[in-house]
Amino acid sequence: MKKLYSNKLVIFSLILPGLLLFIFAILAPICLSIYYGFTNYTGMGTYDMIGLENYKNLLHDEAFAISLRNSLLLAIGFICIQHPIAMIIAAVLDKLGGRAESFFRCVYFIPNVISIAVIAKLWGFIYNPNFGLLNNIVKAFGGKGDINWLDEKNAIWSVLIVLIWHGFGWGMLIYYTGIKNIDPTLYEAASIDGASQSQTFLRVTLPLMKPVIQVNVTMAVISALKQMETVYLLTQGGPGNSTQFAANYLYQQGFTAYRYGYGNAIGVIFIIICLIATVALNKVFEDRDEVRMRKHERDEEKRRNAMRKSVTVKNKLNSIKAVG
Repeated sequence: MKKLYSNKLVIFSLILPGLLLFIFAILAPICLSIYYGFTNYTGMGTYDMIGLENYKNLLHDEAFAISLRNSLLLAIGFICIQHPIAMIIAAVLDKLGGRAESFFRCVYFIPNVISIAVIAKLWGFIYNPNFGLLNNIVKAFGGKGDINWLDEKNAIWSVLIVLIWHGFGWGMLIYYTGIKNIDPTLYEAASIDGASQSQTFLRVTLPLMKPVIQVNVTMAVISALKQMETVYLLTQGGPGNSTQFAANYLYQQGFTAYRYGYGNAIGVIFIIICLIATVALNKVFEDRDEVRMRKHERDEEKRRNAMRKSVTVKNKLNSIKAVG
């Protein structure tokens, strides 16, 4: 088996399917988007190369600026509201045990298994200004109950609530899995040392969850940037562009306004923003001690290489002297 896996032809044949999938499903579309981003292509007929014109227009596009602002608001909502609550609930579920743990785990995950179309329709009824559930609750508490939750002033906050609620189950489940993978003996040791529940969470659970938090936060930020389906079905980016998001705006420009080249330019900027966000988050979550250790190891390796070179030079000089 070792001989088989050391064969370069076998290695290449194993890598080839995944490599072809990456080239045709990811790399080729990205390259085409970059190319069409420099054109005025409408999706049909001929087109001309217009250089950086699409990107210059993006700088002055108010709707695109609003879409980025809304994506940023959603990312902040995910990180500052959804994820802390998801982590606390995951920690509580871990302590519950038994049937209650299984029941509540399923309950919290239910929104993620419901169709996005159903979710959008459901919240459309809840937000309805005439017979919606929210306005009926306001009336029950003595209010007028005539609030338009999806008007230009309230729409973005209403949409953010839906998106944070809808994605809650995924975040909670990932944190729950991460907590379950922590060695129980660490909790036992903390309990013996007299640590309270909050101290155990802050000093044991939270530090050991750092890799899980990094993955979850990175996924949340990228999810906020590529948010489209729920927004499209609930508000279509309106009223005006108040609930516009980057991916939804890309779709509208490329396939509704027939500005395919412009839509691809938005896609390229979108990819760049995702890459920058991922690199930045990796930097934020980087283990400082590990970085220092790697730097120290590299320095030591350089020093050893320098010493070897010095010894080699001395040996050569001694050999030359001995021959002379």
